[in-house]
Amino acid sequence: MAVVRLEVEDGVGTIRLDRPKMNALNAELTAELRDVALEASRRSDIRAVVIYGGERVFAAGADIKEMSTKDYAGISTWVAELTGTFEIVAHLPKPVFAAVTGYALGGGLELALCADFRILADNAKVGQPEILLGVIPGAGGTQRLPRLIGPAKAKDLVFSGRQVGAEEALAIGLADAVVPAAEVYAEAVRRARQYVDGPALALAAAKRAINDGLEMGLSEALRLEIGLFTGLFGTEDQKIGMESFQQSGPGKAKFTGR
Repeated sequence: MAVVRLEVEDGVGTIRLDRPKMNALNAELTAELRDVALEASRRSDIRAVVIYGGERVFAAGADIKEMSTKDYAGISTWVAELTGTFEIVAHLPKPVFAAVTGYALGGGLELALCADFRILADNAKVGQPEILLGVIPGAGGTQRLPRLIGPAKAKDLVFSGRQVGAEEALAIGLADAVVPAAEVYAEAVRRARQYVDGPALALAAAKRAINDGLEMGLSEALRLEIGLFTGLFGTEDQKIGMESFQQSGPGKAKFTGR
């Protein structure tokens, strides 16, 4: 039985983690997540993505039992596969929302950090507890977290291994919204649907410009932006958008996604 599923409805693809009880990240889940993320990236009927672990938990971390038996060579392969899978999720050319209920710890938080936006349940607990095991985050926690919330706040979470509640996560910029637990998935889908009828190629270009640009010097990033901007003048949506603006004003265009 699959532990990761892709469910599609009205342009929103839900990547559903389903490995009871805590969605622990093992080799099987990592491989299936990679396949599902690649499929979501390719499919033209998916215009936005929600990552969801279910009503009780997002993902409580890596499978420590599986991890603890590995030697240096084994863990090097294991973490490379996990990091590579997360890179695919992070580079999905569509808006991505993490709908977080319960725990998102260790690798679970690292997965949520790959999303563009994080919607947390009011009972959610997030953190990077790897230091309590004598190691450090190995799948993006020391890199994506400080880029999101700043180095000092990231060091506090990584050095202490403490768990952060939803309201603190919102205050430090780790969450984009906090809602009652029963509403997390619906709220993430509602927000994702805002982009379903948008210009898909322009949204992908905007995401790439922001994400890749943050890794570059300003001059190089500006060149990237120019290239992506001018490339959109070969799209159907650019013509539709500009013609609609001239005829009807802003916000009236009916985009095709091409």
